[in-house]
Amino acid sequence: MTTAHHPMPGVSRDTTRRLGLLGGSFKPAQEGHRHISLEALRRLGLDEVWWLVSPQNPLKSDNGMEPLPSRVARARQLARHPRIRVDAPELLLGTRYTLDTVRALRRLYPRARFVWLMGADILPQLEHWLGWRELFATIPIAAFARPGWSYPALAAAAPRAFARYRLAVGQERRLASCEPPAWCFIPSRLDSHSATAIRAVRPRKPRTSGSKTKGTTITDQNSPPGPRQLPDRSKASNALLALARHSLEEDKAENVVVIDLKGKSAFADYMVIASGRSTRQVVAIAEHLADRLKQAGHGYIPVEGKQTGDWVLVDGGDVVVHIFRPEPRVFYALEKMWALEEEAAEPKPVKAKAARPARPRRAKKPA
Repeated sequence: MTTAHHPMPGVSRDTTRRLGLLGGSFKPAQEGHRHISLEALRRLGLDEVWWLVSPQNPLKSDNGMEPLPSRVARARQLARHPRIRVDAPELLLGTRYTLDTVRALRRLYPRARFVWLMGADILPQLEHWLGWRELFATIPIAAFARPGWSYPALAAAAPRAFARYRLAVGQERRLASCEPPAWCFIPSRLDSHSATAIRAVRPRKPRTSGSKTKGTTITDQNSPPGPRQLPDRSKASNALLALARHSLEEDKAENVVVIDLKGKSAFADYMVIASGRSTRQVVAIAEHLADRLKQAGHGYIPVEGKQTGDWVLVDGGDVVVHIFRPEPRVFYALEKMWALEEEAAEPKPVKAKAARPARPRRAKKPA
């Protein structure tokens, strides 16, 4: 096989492995990519994950783009896992769009079982991808929870269009063996790393003028020595939760469930799930809640999903409230997702076997 037909060196064309494909510009590679890859290996039962470093993402600007070899080298340094393979096959395949790349890899490795991996923040963008419907029909897709984009992303156009092909919660390990279209949502432990945030906080070299250095950090002379402690926000989040629950009760919301996210998620302390009997009631509950939060001094409150009224999200910051109609609530099953996460995170105690009671000896009959 020539190099042109060998985009992933060392991989046999007859491989039957279950392979996850994670594509992107990787500018730069960050822990979020590794987090999704490790979750995919564990939750989907994959043999390997391939990081496909793109020469240039068609939907992103090339401003500040590092050279491809630098991005590949940085990604390999970060991946540091024997089952994560990093390369740039599009350069050899001559492809630019995800659909073309997936089709080319399937032709070259016809016996492999591929799964396309992505963060849930990509789901709302899929409708802008070239041939996104064909992509669903070409390869199984797994979307992983991302801070701020987890459950609201499921209401985007692409996942709604293929809603009936979504695997039930707990069936993720079947995905690689499914014929497309097939996809699943993984409510994995949220990793808050973002390539955009990393680029935004990347330190700049200080400018020097004479013996003085501009841009040096100024310390607070009145503060005690040692690292500063962040303020305890638990009281504030508890008060916010109480206000949200009071508002839901006032508007006759049903089946209110509170999920404690502290220590489990980076995007909120509490998730509240409630139901309204109709789209009108769902929207009214959400609008009244947002108004009450604003009046209590919590500033701008984002509200998503009012157009359809099936599922409305009110983002109160430390408390995120999901309000459903009954049918969509059963379909998306957020409570069940988090219940499965709890079971996966906490090892089940081994129950000691109860001692079997000794059988009473029968008295011998007198001879």
